[in-house]
Amino acid sequence: MEILVKAAQFFLSLSILIILHELGHFLFARLFNTRVEKFYLFFNPWFTLFKVKRGDTEFGMGWLPLGGYVKISGMIDESMDKEQMSQEPKPWEFRSKPAWQRLLIMLGGVMVNFVLALVIYASMLYAWGERYLPPENLTYGIHADSLAREVGLQHGDHIVSLDNKKVDQFYQIPAKLVLEDVKTIQVRRNGDLMDISVPGNIVSELIAGKPFIDIRIPFIVNGFVADSPAKTAGIQEGDRIIGLDGQDVPYLLEFQEKIQNYRNQEVPITVERDGELKELTVQVGGDGMIGVYFVSELNRFFELTTVTYTFLEAIPAGITRGMETFSSYLQQLRLIFSPQTGAYKSLGGFITIGSIFPGVWNWQAFWNMTAFLSIVLAIMNVLPIPALDGGHVMFLLYEIVSGRKPSEKFMEYAQITGMLLLLTLLFYANANDIVRLFR
Repeated sequence: MEILVKAAQFFLSLSILIILHELGHFLFARLFNTRVEKFYLFFNPWFTLFKVKRGDTEFGMGWLPLGGYVKISGMIDESMDKEQMSQEPKPWEFRSKPAWQRLLIMLGGVMVNFVLALVIYASMLYAWGERYLPPENLTYGIHADSLAREVGLQHGDHIVSLDNKKVDQFYQIPAKLVLEDVKTIQVRRNGDLMDISVPGNIVSELIAGKPFIDIRIPFIVNGFVADSPAKTAGIQEGDRIIGLDGQDVPYLLEFQEKIQNYRNQEVPITVERDGELKELTVQVGGDGMIGVYFVSELNRFFELTTVTYTFLEAIPAGITRGMETFSSYLQQLRLIFSPQTGAYKSLGGFITIGSIFPGVWNWQAFWNMTAFLSIVLAIMNVLPIPALDGGHVMFLLYEIVSGRKPSEKFMEYAQITGMLLLLTLLFYANANDIVRLFR
């Protein structure tokens, strides 16, 4: 069921973004009296799910969800309509329009996607506000995972700043390490302030998904799975687990790490109940689990910062959020094209994108992801690759600057080359997804 919910959210988000992107091209084309022959959600090789003719335009839905398209008269695009291009230009065709009009038609989809993201972010901030956990509010410090311990961080450290710059939100820390070339982390340990040097390989390690830091919270039992060994041993809901085999282990993630050493064994576990300590012997499963649910709501342990916005305040805040997301994604894209970071290995396709959506339907998460994907779609489409909007824009800018229009034969070859490149990237990204499934 979780997979279906993720897939449904991904499909709906993708459909909204494609329709509005193509609508941008359509509206600018109609503004300049350019004929649009087809307007399709998804591609339709060999057959179409449905179609309807309205005026000069055929609206329809294809079966291949790899994008969508508008077929504009007199334009060399993915349809490769050579017959039309061999005839004399008509006044309503794309090729008959001034270069500046053709440029706006090609940028229409990107502009709509970018504006859409800003509108969504502003609307979200107005409707839900913003809630986050500042690093200074981590009462118990951080949980330092394997990579963090290699760097020199320890359980319980309090991260104060990165390169002496304060970080507003705890979950921004790994992203800033990747994107901002951070050299030092300032931490407070046992009351002392100290600098931790960041090694040069941390970017590639983080991109590869190596565990880094998390929030350190107490281990409070919140329920049990069926046939729970912990419940059988006498552990009760509300107990706080603080020890394992005589060791003090009062925090959740550290307990989860250490109990892996006791698989298929009986082990004494210390709990605190109503101010008293009790030691109970629990049979650990072969998966290193004892069959309990834990309290995970952060507001049970920490003070979260909540910011609310009026309608007028939400507009500039939404624009700022959109620009920050835009800048962040450009930095991520730069990493993908830098072989030394290894970021290209993490490139994912539809499975990766779909998995980002939550397993339960959550409108706030849905719109947040849709806004992010809208910016991604805008940036990817404006890349100067033939067959993308950015490829057409590149050739149009050349025409405006030089006063010479590339030949139609050149445009045909460029379109074919671009399509082959995009198909190769699509195959590589989705092949990465499949490989990761079997690791």
